[in-house]
Amino acid sequence: MNARSISYLSVKFMALVFVLSGSTAAHASVVIDNTRIVYPQHAKEVTVRLESKNQAPVLIQAWLDKGDEHSTPDLTGIPFIATPPIFRMEPGKQQVMRLAYTGEALPSAQESLFWFNVLEVPAQSQGPEHSNQLQLAFRSRIKLFFRPPNLPYGADAAPGKLQWRRELTEQGQVLEVYNPTPYYVTFEQVQLLEAQHGPTHQASTSGTANMVMPGGRSRFELPNLKSPPGSAATVEFQTLDDFGVTVSHRAKVST
Repeated sequence: MNARSISYLSVKFMALVFVLSGSTAAHASVVIDNTRIVYPQHAKEVTVRLESKNQAPVLIQAWLDKGDEHSTPDLTGIPFIATPPIFRMEPGKQQVMRLAYTGEALPSAQESLFWFNVLEVPAQSQGPEHSNQLQLAFRSRIKLFFRPPNLPYGADAAPGKLQWRRELTEQGQVLEVYNPTPYYVTFEQVQLLEAQHGPTHQASTSGTANMVMPGGRSRFELPNLKSPPGSAATVEFQTLDDFGVTVSHRAKVST
């Protein structure tokens, strides 16, 4: 599952309305060069590069939130500053954004999760024929992992420490994963393998189940599994590393 979350917002929803000259963009074309951001606590700042694929100038507004998909830039209480928060991007140009931690206390024994938002406001066409045209903004959201120092091992070791077990619920068979590590683990794919029967069961990773938080548990539905797997069942899963690269793993499943 892609780490980037996309949503459409009406420009009227924002605190400011931006009017630019030029034609209306048919779709969003500002690209973030990352699928996730890792912010080491000791870093003074981290940078994120944006590139505009648009044919006309656009206005960009950037902010961070704690996980609310309906967040707006005027919300407070986020310990990061995005600079510049509002800027104009010309066609084909790039913009380097700087994210700085403002020093508020955050957990020191595990990662903290925030979301970086980029709202692209398309140019508004001029003239009376466009006076009733609805302008839409396009928002991209990617995860920001705030990583304290002196964690006991690296993030790449976290997937191998996950603990898997099968459970029977009122909704049917599920896989439950427990994360004993101080890192968030994001899943791209989860499959249950049965050595004695052969079929592979795809686990649902919809909604929030595509990620398990430090010390947390997540459940993966097994809609195609009609009978309990045997003792030799294993789980094959793919996770995303710090660079958004897919890494494959295999682990035993307990009952």
